Amino acid sequence: MPSAARRRCVQKRLAATLIIMCGRITSTASPEEIAETYRVAHPPATHDLVLARYNIAPTQPVIVVRSPEAGREMIVMRWGLVPRWAKDMSIGSRMINARAETLIEKPAFRDAFRKRRCLIPVTGFYEWAEVSRDKKQPYLIRMRGGKLFALAGLWEEWMPPDGGAMLQTFTIVTTEANEAIRPFHHRMPVILSREHVDIWLNPASDDCSLLKLLRPCPAEWLETIAVSPLVNNPRNDSPDCLRPATDDRK
Repeated sequence: MPSAARRRCVQKRLAATLIIMCGRITSTASPEEIAETYRVAHPPATHDLVLARYNIAPTQPVIVVRSPEAGREMIVMRWGLVPRWAKDMSIGSRMINARAETLIEKPAFRDAFRKRRCLIPVTGFYEWAEVSRDKKQPYLIRMRGGKLFALAGLWEEWMPPDGGAMLQTFTIVTTEANEAIRPFHHRMPVILSREHVDIWLNPASDDCSLLKLLRPCPAEWLETIAVSPLVNNPRNDSPDCLRPATDDRK
């Protein structure tokens, strides 16, 4: 299959599955706010980062925060983890999420869990509620007050077998849903509190300490808002995606 046709096929499969997994996020905070919130001492120039995004889908670039030996840094990575042993990057489209319960068992995530953890700073994520057989209503899930928050992630570096440029990718860790998310889905991303961010990024943290963090956050932290069906199409990426659904009916 030609590469262009193959990409279209992958995109169609992704679009079909996005409504049944944690597969769309929004990040409208400025790079400066992200750097200040997560104590990134030397953030890169703004033109090297991804600015406000309203409807981020898998395989797209996203700002992540990680903590190598030199200190915390912000970097842009592709959503969808490609393991080091992968023969090609297409596997990343199937690894946008990593189940917390099996991180230390799965070859694709085990090493990254112990050595390459990161934060995905977001201002919300989307889930869908089934309205009828052929209609699903998107909902924005965010922290009360619309505050910036961090999802637990893992990152990886992959070198193409043909010797091309190195690719850096990430996945979002998921856990069982809390009461706020359960009406939409049985899974949700792991949301880290400010105190837990330090443990997650600390290279010295042991498995036991890390696994204790991978629980659903308290339901009262979150609010759910029915939003515009523009979100259904990942090509739509504007503030209108966040428009309350009631506005569409006026």
